[in-house]
Amino acid sequence: MSKKLKRSILFWLFLSPIVVVILFPYAVMAISSLKSATEVLNPTWWPDELHWQNFPEMWRTSGIASALANSLYVSGLSTALTILVSIPAAYALSRYQFAGRNAFRQFLLISQMLSPIVLVIGLFRLVAGAGMIDSLNVLVIIYTAFNIAFCVWMLQSYFSTIPRDLEEAAWMEGASRTRTLFTVFLPLAVPAMVVTAIFTFINAWNEFVIALTMLRTEGSYTLPIRVFSLVAGRYTVDWHYVMAAAFVASVPVAILFAWLQRYLVRGLSIGAVK
Repeated sequence: MSKKLKRSILFWLFLSPIVVVILFPYAVMAISSLKSATEVLNPTWWPDELHWQNFPEMWRTSGIASALANSLYVSGLSTALTILVSIPAAYALSRYQFAGRNAFRQFLLISQMLSPIVLVIGLFRLVAGAGMIDSLNVLVIIYTAFNIAFCVWMLQSYFSTIPRDLEEAAWMEGASRTRTLFTVFLPLAVPAMVVTAIFTFINAWNEFVIALTMLRTEGSYTLPIRVFSLVAGRYTVDWHYVMAAAFVASVPVAILFAWLQRYLVRGLSIGAVK
Protein backbone atom coordinates (compact mmCIF):
# COMPACT_ATOMS: atom_id res chain seq x y z
CA MET A 1 0.00 0.00 0.00
CA SER A 2 1.46 3.34 -1.05
CA LYS A 3 2.03 6.18 1.36
CA LYS A 4 -0.44 8.38 -0.50
CA LEU A 5 -3.20 5.74 -0.23
CA LYS A 6 -2.55 5.29 3.49
CA ARG A 7 -2.82 9.02 4.00
CA SER A 8 -6.10 9.15 2.07
CA ILE A 9 -7.58 6.31 4.12
CA LEU A 10 -6.48 8.01 7.34
CA PHE A 11 -8.04 11.31 6.30
CA TRP A 12 -11.32 9.64 5.41
CA LEU A 13 -11.37 7.84 8.76
CA PHE A 14 -11.10 11.17 10.51
CA LEU A 15 -13.72 12.73 8.23
CA SER A 16 -16.22 9.85 8.38
CA PRO A 17 -17.94 10.99 11.64
CA ILE A 18 -18.50 14.44 10.14
CA VAL A 19 -19.83 12.93 6.91
CA VAL A 20 -22.23 10.70 8.87
CA VAL A 21 -23.54 13.61 10.95
CA ILE A 22 -24.11 15.75 7.84
CA LEU A 23 -25.75 13.03 5.73
CA PHE A 24 -27.88 11.45 8.48
CA PRO A 25 -30.76 14.00 8.31
CA TYR A 26 -30.88 13.68 4.53
CA ALA A 27 -30.98 9.89 4.80
CA VAL A 28 -33.86 10.06 7.26
CA MET A 29 -35.67 12.52 5.00
CA ALA A 30 -35.20 10.39 1.87
CA ILE A 31 -36.22 7.11 3.53
CA SER A 32 -39.22 8.66 5.32
CA SER A 33 -40.46 10.09 2.03
CA LEU A 34 -40.69 6.54 0.66
CA LYS A 35 -42.68 5.13 3.58
CA SER A 36 -46.43 4.76 3.87
CA ALA A 37 -48.51 6.91 6.22
CA THR A 38 -48.49 4.17 8.89
CA GLU A 39 -44.83 3.22 8.54
CA VAL A 40 -43.45 6.74 8.82
CA LEU A 41 -44.14 6.88 12.59
CA ASN A 42 -42.87 3.37 13.27
CA PRO A 43 -39.36 2.90 14.68
CA THR A 44 -38.37 0.62 11.80
CA TRP A 45 -35.55 2.08 9.73
CA TRP A 46 -36.34 0.63 6.31
CA PRO A 47 -39.92 0.35 4.96
CA ASP A 48 -41.39 -2.97 3.89
CA GLU A 49 -42.12 -1.47 0.50
CA LEU A 50 -40.82 1.67 -1.19
CA HIS A 51 -43.75 3.96 -1.95
CA TRP A 52 -42.47 5.96 -4.93
CA GLN A 53 -46.01 7.21 -5.55
CA ASN A 54 -45.60 9.54 -2.56
CA PHE A 55 -43.79 12.03 -4.76
CA PRO A 56 -46.40 12.42 -7.53
CA GLU A 57 -49.19 12.39 -4.95
CA MET A 58 -47.44 15.07 -2.90
CA TRP A 59 -46.84 17.09 -6.08
CA ARG A 60 -50.56 17.00 -6.98
CA THR A 61 -52.03 17.68 -3.54
CA SER A 62 -49.62 20.02 -1.77
CA GLY A 63 -49.20 22.90 -4.26
CA ILE A 64 -45.44 22.43 -4.24
CA ALA A 65 -45.16 23.20 -7.97
CA SER A 66 -46.23 26.84 -7.64
CA ALA A 67 -44.07 27.24 -4.54
CA LEU A 68 -41.07 25.86 -6.41
CA ALA A 69 -41.65 28.33 -9.26
CA ASN A 70 -42.01 31.20 -6.77
CA SER A 71 -38.79 30.29 -4.98
CA LEU A 72 -36.89 30.01 -8.26
CA TYR A 73 -38.21 33.41 -9.34
CA VAL A 74 -37.43 35.17 -6.05
CA SER A 75 -34.04 33.54 -5.49
CA GLY A 76 -32.86 33.87 -9.08
CA LEU A 77 -33.94 37.48 -9.57
CA SER A 78 -32.64 38.65 -6.18
CA THR A 79 -29.32 36.94 -6.84
CA ALA A 80 -28.96 38.57 -10.26
CA LEU A 81 -29.84 42.03 -8.92
CA THR A 82 -27.50 41.62 -5.95
CA ILE A 83 -24.55 40.67 -8.15
CA LEU A 84 -25.24 43.50 -10.61
CA VAL A 85 -25.27 46.08 -7.82
CA SER A 86 -22.38 44.58 -5.86
CA ILE A 87 -19.81 44.32 -8.67
CA PRO A 88 -19.40 48.10 -9.28
CA ALA A 89 -19.34 48.80 -5.54
CA ALA A 90 -16.76 46.08 -4.87
CA TYR A 91 -14.63 47.22 -7.81
CA ALA A 92 -14.64 50.80 -6.52
CA LEU A 93 -13.61 49.66 -3.03
CA SER A 94 -10.76 47.54 -4.34
CA ARG A 95 -9.37 49.92 -6.96
CA TYR A 96 -10.07 53.52 -5.90
CA GLN A 97 -9.16 55.67 -2.91
CA PHE A 98 -11.89 58.06 -1.78
CA ALA A 99 -13.03 59.83 1.36
CA GLY A 100 -14.91 57.52 3.71
CA ARG A 101 -13.67 54.33 2.06
CA ASN A 102 -12.57 52.66 5.28
CA ALA A 103 -15.70 53.81 7.09
CA PHE A 104 -17.86 52.30 4.34
CA ARG A 105 -16.01 49.00 4.61
CA GLN A 106 -16.58 48.96 8.36
CA PHE A 107 -20.24 49.76 7.78
CA LEU A 108 -20.55 46.74 5.48
CA LEU A 109 -19.02 44.51 8.15
CA ILE A 110 -21.14 45.87 10.99
CA SER A 111 -24.33 45.53 8.96
CA GLN A 112 -23.77 41.77 8.86
CA MET A 113 -24.17 41.65 12.64
CA LEU A 114 -27.77 42.89 12.40
CA SER A 115 -30.27 40.06 12.04
CA PRO A 116 -33.08 40.58 9.51
CA ILE A 117 -35.54 39.33 12.15
CA VAL A 118 -34.97 42.52 14.14
CA LEU A 119 -36.29 44.55 11.21
CA VAL A 120 -39.32 42.40 10.38
CA ILE A 121 -41.89 44.61 12.13
CA GLY A 122 -40.53 47.78 10.58
CA LEU A 123 -40.37 46.16 7.14
CA PHE A 124 -43.95 44.91 7.48
CA ARG A 125 -45.24 48.40 8.39
CA LEU A 126 -43.32 49.92 5.48
CA VAL A 127 -44.55 47.35 2.95
CA ALA A 128 -48.13 47.46 4.28
CA GLY A 129 -48.12 51.26 4.05
CA ALA A 130 -47.07 50.97 0.41
CA GLY A 131 -49.84 48.44 -0.27
CA MET A 132 -47.39 45.77 -1.45
CA ILE A 133 -48.18 42.94 0.95
CA ASP A 134 -48.33 39.48 -0.66
CA SER A 135 -46.01 40.41 -3.52
CA LEU A 136 -43.06 38.31 -4.63
CA ASN A 137 -41.35 41.42 -5.98
CA VAL A 138 -41.24 42.83 -2.45
CA LEU A 139 -39.31 39.74 -1.37
CA VAL A 140 -36.91 40.27 -4.27
CA ILE A 141 -36.24 43.84 -3.16
CA ILE A 142 -35.81 42.91 0.50
CA TYR A 143 -33.52 39.94 -0.20
CA THR A 144 -31.43 42.06 -2.56
CA ALA A 145 -31.06 44.80 0.05
CA PHE A 146 -30.01 42.37 2.77
CA ASN A 147 -27.49 40.50 0.58
CA ILE A 148 -25.72 43.46 -1.03
CA ALA A 149 -23.46 44.19 1.96
CA PHE A 150 -22.31 40.55 2.15
CA CYS A 151 -21.68 40.36 -1.59
CA VAL A 152 -19.74 43.63 -1.73
CA TRP A 153 -17.55 42.52 1.17
CA MET A 154 -16.86 39.13 -0.43
CA LEU A 155 -16.17 40.49 -3.90
CA GLN A 156 -13.94 43.40 -2.90
CA SER A 157 -11.75 41.02 -0.92
CA TYR A 158 -11.29 38.87 -4.01
CA PHE A 159 -10.96 41.78 -6.43
CA SER A 160 -8.02 43.10 -4.41
CA THR A 161 -6.05 39.92 -5.22
CA ILE A 162 -6.22 40.53 -9.00
CA PRO A 163 -3.01 42.30 -10.16
CA ARG A 164 -3.43 45.88 -11.34
CA ASP A 165 -0.76 45.25 -13.97
CA LEU A 166 -3.27 43.40 -16.14
CA GLU A 167 -5.58 46.39 -16.27
CA GLU A 168 -2.72 48.81 -16.85
CA ALA A 169 -1.48 46.68 -19.76
CA ALA A 170 -4.94 46.82 -21.34
CA TRP A 171 -5.06 50.60 -20.88
CA MET A 172 -1.69 50.94 -22.58
CA GLU A 173 -3.08 49.00 -25.53
CA GLY A 174 -5.84 51.58 -25.86
CA ALA A 175 -8.69 49.81 -24.08
CA SER A 176 -11.09 52.00 -22.12
CA ARG A 177 -11.78 51.39 -18.44
CA THR A 178 -15.19 49.93 -19.24
CA ARG A 179 -13.80 47.53 -21.85
CA THR A 180 -10.98 46.54 -19.51
CA LEU A 181 -13.48 45.82 -16.76
CA PHE A 182 -15.61 43.53 -18.93
CA THR A 183 -12.90 41.83 -21.03
CA VAL A 184 -9.96 41.59 -18.62
CA PHE A 185 -11.01 42.06 -15.02
CA LEU A 186 -14.39 40.33 -14.68
CA PRO A 187 -13.38 37.09 -16.47
CA LEU A 188 -10.66 36.68 -13.85
CA ALA A 189 -13.22 37.22 -11.10
CA VAL A 190 -15.72 34.59 -12.29
CA PRO A 191 -14.93 32.13 -9.44
CA ALA A 192 -15.57 34.81 -6.82
CA MET A 193 -18.80 35.93 -8.51
CA VAL A 194 -20.05 32.35 -8.72
CA VAL A 195 -19.28 31.66 -5.05
CA THR A 196 -21.00 34.88 -4.00
CA ALA A 197 -23.99 34.12 -6.22
CA ILE A 198 -24.32 30.63 -4.71
CA PHE A 199 -24.38 31.96 -1.15
CA THR A 200 -26.83 34.69 -2.14
CA PHE A 201 -29.11 32.19 -3.88
CA ILE A 202 -29.09 29.86 -0.88
CA ASN A 203 -29.85 32.71 1.54
CA ALA A 204 -32.87 33.69 -0.54
CA TRP A 205 -33.91 30.08 -1.13
CA ASN A 206 -33.93 29.17 2.57
CA GLU A 207 -35.28 32.44 4.00
CA PHE A 208 -38.40 31.85 6.09
CA VAL A 209 -39.32 34.63 8.53
CA ILE A 210 -39.62 37.55 6.10
CA ALA A 211 -41.49 35.43 3.55
CA LEU A 212 -43.89 34.24 6.26
CA THR A 213 -44.51 37.85 7.29
CA MET A 214 -45.00 39.31 3.81
CA LEU A 215 -46.92 36.58 1.99
CA ARG A 216 -50.61 35.89 2.60
CA THR A 217 -52.15 33.79 -0.18
CA GLU A 218 -51.11 30.22 -0.93
CA GLY A 219 -50.47 31.07 -4.57
CA SER A 220 -47.56 33.31 -3.57
CA TYR A 221 -45.95 30.94 -1.06
CA THR A 222 -42.27 30.11 -1.46
CA LEU A 223 -40.96 26.62 -0.75
CA PRO A 224 -40.11 27.07 2.98
CA ILE A 225 -43.59 28.49 3.62
CA ARG A 226 -45.27 25.73 1.61
CA VAL A 227 -43.41 22.98 3.50
CA PHE A 228 -44.27 24.73 6.78
CA SER A 229 -47.95 24.87 5.79
CA LEU A 230 -47.96 21.08 5.46
CA VAL A 231 -47.28 20.87 9.21
CA ALA A 232 -48.68 23.99 10.86
CA GLY A 233 -52.36 24.19 11.88
CA ARG A 234 -53.21 20.58 10.98
CA TYR A 235 -54.79 17.95 13.18
CA THR A 236 -53.02 15.20 11.26
CA VAL A 237 -49.71 15.59 9.47
CA ASP A 238 -48.80 13.47 6.46
CA TRP A 239 -45.13 13.20 7.35
CA HIS A 240 -44.30 11.13 4.28
CA TYR A 241 -45.55 14.01 2.13
CA VAL A 242 -43.70 16.53 4.29
CA MET A 243 -40.44 14.59 3.87
CA ALA A 244 -41.04 14.27 0.12
CA ALA A 245 -41.62 18.03 -0.14
CA ALA A 246 -38.49 18.75 1.88
CA PHE A 247 -36.52 16.43 -0.39
CA VAL A 248 -37.81 18.23 -3.49
CA ALA A 249 -36.90 21.58 -1.90
CA SER A 250 -33.31 20.36 -1.39
CA VAL A 251 -32.77 19.14 -4.96
CA PRO A 252 -32.28 22.51 -6.77
CA VAL A 253 -29.59 23.65 -4.33
CA ALA A 254 -27.82 20.30 -4.60
CA ILE A 255 -27.87 20.52 -8.41
CA LEU A 256 -26.54 24.08 -8.23
CA PHE A 257 -23.65 23.02 -6.01
CA ALA A 258 -22.79 20.04 -8.22
CA TRP A 259 -22.91 22.12 -11.40
CA LEU A 260 -20.77 24.98 -10.04
CA GLN A 261 -18.48 22.95 -7.80
CA ARG A 262 -15.30 23.77 -9.71
CA TYR A 263 -15.97 27.50 -9.42
CA LEU A 264 -16.83 27.11 -5.75
CA VAL A 265 -13.51 25.42 -4.93
CA ARG A 266 -11.49 27.93 -6.98
CA GLY A 267 -13.27 30.92 -5.50
CA LEU A 268 -12.86 29.80 -1.90
CA SER A 269 -9.18 28.91 -2.30
CA ILE A 270 -7.83 31.63 -4.62
CA GLY A 271 -9.51 34.49 -2.78
CA ALA A 272 -7.72 33.58 0.44
CA VAL A 273 -4.22 33.84 -1.02
CA LYS A 274 -2.52 36.97 -2.24
